[in-house]
Amino acid sequence: MILPSAPSGCLGAELFVRATLRTMNTAPLRRLKDLPGPRGWPLVGNALQLRPSRIHRGVEAWAAQFGPLFRMRLGVNTQLVIADHALLAAVLRERPEGFRRSPFTSRIGAEMGLPQGVFSAEGEDWRRQRRMVMASFAPGHVRAYFPSLLRVVLRLRTRWQQAAQAGRDIPLQADLMRYTVDAIAGLAFGRDINTLEAGDDVIQRHLDKLLPAIFRRVLSLLPYWRWFTLPRDRELQRSVAVVNATIGEFVAQARQRLHDDPARREQPHDLLEAMIAAADQPGSGVDDRHVAGNVLTLLLAGEDTTANTLAWMLHLLHHHPEALQRAQHEVRLVAPDPAACGLEQIERLAYLDACISETMRLKPVAPFIALQALRDTVVGGVAVPEGTQIWGVLRHDSVSARHFAEPQAFVPERWLDGAAPGAAAKRVAMPFGSGPRICPGRYLALLEMKLAMAMLLAGFDIDSVATADGAPVEERMDFTMHPVGLRMRLRAAVP
Repeated sequence: MILPSAPSGCLGAELFVRATLRTMNTAPLRRLKDLPGPRGWPLVGNALQLRPSRIHRGVEAWAAQFGPLFRMRLGVNTQLVIADHALLAAVLRERPEGFRRSPFTSRIGAEMGLPQGVFSAEGEDWRRQRRMVMASFAPGHVRAYFPSLLRVVLRLRTRWQQAAQAGRDIPLQADLMRYTVDAIAGLAFGRDINTLEAGDDVIQRHLDKLLPAIFRRVLSLLPYWRWFTLPRDRELQRSVAVVNATIGEFVAQARQRLHDDPARREQPHDLLEAMIAAADQPGSGVDDRHVAGNVLTLLLAGEDTTANTLAWMLHLLHHHPEALQRAQHEVRLVAPDPAACGLEQIERLAYLDACISETMRLKPVAPFIALQALRDTVVGGVAVPEGTQIWGVLRHDSVSARHFAEPQAFVPERWLDGAAPGAAAKRVAMPFGSGPRICPGRYLALLEMKLAMAMLLAGFDIDSVATADGAPVEERMDFTMHPVGLRMRLRAAVP
């Protein structure tokens, strides 16, 4: 039996879905092999039918063909695909006891020599690390960091002012990644690494190689790198060494600060100091390996997701002039001078908030999630054995006419107070995940996006956001979904 999609906003239906995950009901259960799905090839299954860079699109197309529950096979692994938001949200709420992230990502990362953090941790190890990270990302802590974040965004403004004066195109994704790396480094590690004003040899250049390499290796049918090394693998090894050395320096410098000023152990000044202080507590179960892993996790997660969402939003706003004009009017009325604005002004930018939510609905940087069942269970009337790999399609319902009027249109107004579907829409679109493992950095990510957009809309007019040849922008998966080749041209706003 396949459960129907729970009506948006219906708590009873969601509880019913959750109950089916825990118990075997009296209705006949289907097995994975009973589900519909694309016909595969011997040995490789459906793997060769999916382009890695467009894998999210391929699985979304199969969801439209086969329905909210179907099977596919990538190599020897038969996977359950869930494209129903209520079923998927129920699965996510059952973590970490019932489900975990797919282990392939953490295995590949460890094999590359990367330290592992809260993203890949499971069970009690995850709980210990999660407590540290959540406390450091509390809204009050982030608010205290606002002046440092403002300093970073003003550096980005200077960089873009120079480009506008020279009539130069801005490589959008690269600039935004420098901005997000600088922002997260300041909050998490107390370090002003300033990639925005640095030359080409910056840590961001090495970080950019890590997630695409993990993604490529996770989807590889043959782990060739275990037997021979290609030139790009040697380059990757160099980047891993640089990143690990830099993280080691971060940790050593934080330890020195704690040694020089023991009071910091009781009142840490940044996330790294808090992690070290917690690791040094007797019986903490956390050591410098976990600290290093979370440094890396924050750098990678803080860079890619926020930068790519900003790039998608600028693209969508430029192609929807009325929305752009309304966002610009709001910013110039509420926060006309980025250098002088405070957190209260940024938090009053309701329409800009709506633009971010609409961007994440249409262009989620994580359009799917890979999971694994930790015990025998039932999902939507399907018996799911322990160890089953699960592919959750996060964008299927968020662009469905069942849940949103004009689902393919960019309509930020749908997220404003009093608009339909209102709060129910937030349960359909889950850009930060759901359940106990919802993204701990979501408040910081939203603040980074709003502040960068307020700076741009207050001081510039957008002439273009497009690819170099004017072709439609392509979605590409490299662990996160990003726009390919977007370039932006700005001109200074007339006072």
